[in-house]
Amino acid sequence: MNYSTLIPPNDHERLQALAPYRVLGTAPDAVFDEVVRLTAKLFRVPIALVSLVDEGSVWFKANFGMAGATKVARHESICSVAILNEQTTIYADLAAEPCQLTDPGVAEALHMRFYAGHPLRNQAGYNIGALCLIDREPRQLASEEQVRLQELAQVVMAMLDLRLLLHQQPEHASTTWVKLYDHLDASLTRLDTLAELVRWEDSPTTPTARHYQQSQQEESDLVIRALKRQVQAALATLTQASLRSAT
Repeated sequence: MNYSTLIPPNDHERLQALAPYRVLGTAPDAVFDEVVRLTAKLFRVPIALVSLVDEGSVWFKANFGMAGATKVARHESICSVAILNEQTTIYADLAAEPCQLTDPGVAEALHMRFYAGHPLRNQAGYNIGALCLIDREPRQLASEEQVRLQELAQVVMAMLDLRLLLHQQPEHASTTWVKLYDHLDASLTRLDTLAELVRWEDSPTTPTARHYQQSQQEESDLVIRALKRQVQAALATLTQASLRSAT
């Protein structure tokens, strides 16, 4: 298998774009952990990851559902494929149609059947990683779900930029990050409540169950929009503070 096909022509520049974010490390980060937990909840998958694709490895900045995993070799991860594309990379059933660019034995060993990953694209246009969903069962990703994953990937990229600014302005880190964490925690609680209400129904097709399911979808969109606004507002505030201190 020719793994050189995983290396885009601009990989040197892409790795330079990635370098500041790698400084943040891959140590556990409660806010990013909450984001991938929220992502898994929204898409009803057992695994969600925020990955950063380095020269030889794919690092997991956040990991829900793959306990203990911190990195894999670049040629073993489908996230290496996701950064080659502008749109969402989807493998509906890896058993039926395995990824031809990475080692298929890895997906098989991990019992991966479904993969969807949207690139994390920085402001300069370089794909530094991916927000991805993994399932043990084959499935499809509806068009509205693809839009939702794309929006979440944009939020995660903005959060990485925010984390970078907070790394440079540590005096603001605690307050900003606590607000984000509290918002995510409250969102997960509301989604859990709606999911529990659906389970209490005799059938998922009853009018009441359908109403709760619709509420779940509406709540999902509200959560993403509110999170996006909160991160953008924090970025704007920190950027202005940085400019003031520089003058």
